[in-house]
Amino acid sequence: MDLPAAEELQFLSATDILKESIGIPKQSPHTFYLITLTLIFPLSFAILAHSLFTHPLITQIQDPYLGSHTSQWTKLLAFQFSYLLFLFVFSLLATAAVVFTVASLYTSKPVSFASTINAIPSVFKRLLITFLWVGLVMVLYNVVFLGFVVLLIIAIDTQNLLLFFFSLVVVFLLFLVVHVYITALWHLASVVSVLEPLYGFAAMRKSFEILKGRARMASVLVFGYFVICGAINGLFGAIVVHGGEYGYGVFSRIVVGGFLVGVLVIVNLVGFLVQSVFYYVCKSYHHQGIDKNALYDHLGGYLGEYVPLKSSIQMEDLE
Repeated sequence: MDLPAAEELQFLSATDILKESIGIPKQSPHTFYLITLTLIFPLSFAILAHSLFTHPLITQIQDPYLGSHTSQWTKLLAFQFSYLLFLFVFSLLATAAVVFTVASLYTSKPVSFASTINAIPSVFKRLLITFLWVGLVMVLYNVVFLGFVVLLIIAIDTQNLLLFFFSLVVVFLLFLVVHVYITALWHLASVVSVLEPLYGFAAMRKSFEILKGRARMASVLVFGYFVICGAINGLFGAIVVHGGEYGYGVFSRIVVGGFLVGVLVIVNLVGFLVQSVFYYVCKSYHHQGIDKNALYDHLGGYLGEYVPLKSSIQMEDLE
């Protein structure tokens, strides 16, 4: 895979990054086909299909004539926990697979689905530690956000609805900006965890450093992804989940549902590819070159191959 030269990478726009990302699977179509089929498709299907199972349970819980809702609540909580666990695992697996494969293409390392799968266990551990650190940050900023909302309710007279609504909108927008930034930081830290000898808090710190100057572009890409996924989820909920209430037939709901799952699969694949390319853009922007030979050896370490004691990537981090 031949990305633009380093001096050109730093000037790529969000549209250029998308174009570069979309062209990557052509370099190894069989590998990306299997990655999509085994990892990204189950992830995308679960994201949309889980509402098909939770909607009946929520409907039963809201029905006042069913008496006790203990069993429904138990089923709902158990299903939600299983769903989140599935989402978490497959998200990390897909990230590991795509980032490793893109980097292998970049370094002209032989690429195959088997080699990607063999590398995933080692990569997964690093991504897991990084995610736990990011998860801690997310919990903290959610607590802060809830604290602001509580203080807002206490401080402002709720009878002044206009002031209260305006203040709530401002707090929500601030929360959204921080959420988008942390999401961008997380995705970049995930790539750092795979391609550099860093993970956990160190990977977050490195991603924070190289995100400087490209935070606005990252926010555009992340927010665009959120909007597209939100639109797909909204259509799926309105037509497939609740479609029977509006006169949609079973066949049409199945067709629309299958189409939307396919669209989300493509969106998620492109999303994983974009985060890989965006890493190289950020490194180039800060004039931090990547030695392909050192990266080649680093990737080989996941497969049990020889890893030199020091690479240019490691020396760069020490500086």
